[in-house]
Amino acid sequence: MERVTVAVPSRTYDVTVASGILDEAGAHLPELAGVERAFVVADTNVAERYLEPLGRGLAERGWARVHLVVPEGEDAKTLPMATVLHRQLATQEAHRDDLVVALGGGSVGDLAGFVAATYMRGVPFLQVPTTLTAQVDAAVGGKTAVNLPEGKNLVGAFHQPVAVLADVATLSTLGDRQYGSGLAEVAKYALTLDVELLEMLERDPAAVLERRPPVLEPLVARCIRAKAAVVGEDERDAGRRLVLNYGHTLGHALERLDSFAGRSHGEAISIGMTFAARLAEELGIATSGLAARHARLFTALGLNALGSLPPADEVLAAMRMDKKYRGGMRFVLLEDVGRPIVVDPIDEDPLRRILEQMRTREWSGR
Repeated sequence: MERVTVAVPSRTYDVTVASGILDEAGAHLPELAGVERAFVVADTNVAERYLEPLGRGLAERGWARVHLVVPEGEDAKTLPMATVLHRQLATQEAHRDDLVVALGGGSVGDLAGFVAATYMRGVPFLQVPTTLTAQVDAAVGGKTAVNLPEGKNLVGAFHQPVAVLADVATLSTLGDRQYGSGLAEVAKYALTLDVELLEMLERDPAAVLERRPPVLEPLVARCIRAKAAVVGEDERDAGRRLVLNYGHTLGHALERLDSFAGRSHGEAISIGMTFAARLAEELGIATSGLAARHARLFTALGLNALGSLPPADEVLAAMRMDKKYRGGMRFVLLEDVGRPIVVDPIDEDPLRRILEQMRTREWSGR
């Protein structure tokens, strides 16, 4: 078992990483006075696997379990779905001390967290992530949001959980594509904040691909520690925390252009990180070879970072809706691995040029 403390101005909480801890969830939670019911937000597939063991763990604290059903994936992250959950809480007379629980991937966590942040101006919120993306990234840090047709995560709030329970046993049930999506977030931490992790992944990617709990527990905890250190300095994304968006400016734009139904989040940000590395080389911020190192890492992890791209003008229009936009494009770029910086404004000409090169496969990544 690994435990990481996240300390931010609004709250300090623990992330517990272990295998098979859902049945004993109650033992890993802080004292929460006044909780009578735990409203568990989960899609039907996740609920079939994990709702009963989690319910047993919560029952140890004397809390009744109520399942609130949502669609799978990004289809859940909408304002209409948030309203449905708000009304379900209201009609069941959920009070301010009751607990909202996110059981599932990052989309469920974002939605349930947003509902918890806005119902009665804020109720307690527990994250129980069951995907690698959520465990290493989305469940930690307090960002909650839903999508609009115009862009990803445009309506949201900062609302820290009371705790995070990351059961790595759930990762064995993920499909290869979904697991790979999480590996892209692992790669992000390795490239931006943890060069030792990067070298481990480059040296022996098979150890991570095999999904063995003795490997996954320290891997997940390591990524969480990296994020916790950054979030502790900058809870509300005003400075240092921006580096956690490496690859996400283009990645989120591609997800929006796919109507959130095409490539996975990890596939999109892998392309985004490759693009950012090419841009850093183009601007003379990084030396030649950075993008090729990205490409080798993604290939070793089974990620396709050279997927087809829409026309550059469409991508640029979508990127202008990025939350980091400030009168011009802002990008997280690497001077080298482990040395992220935020650069703005960036002229759109090199952006368009690199997008066209990647779209027409003029750059192979090798």
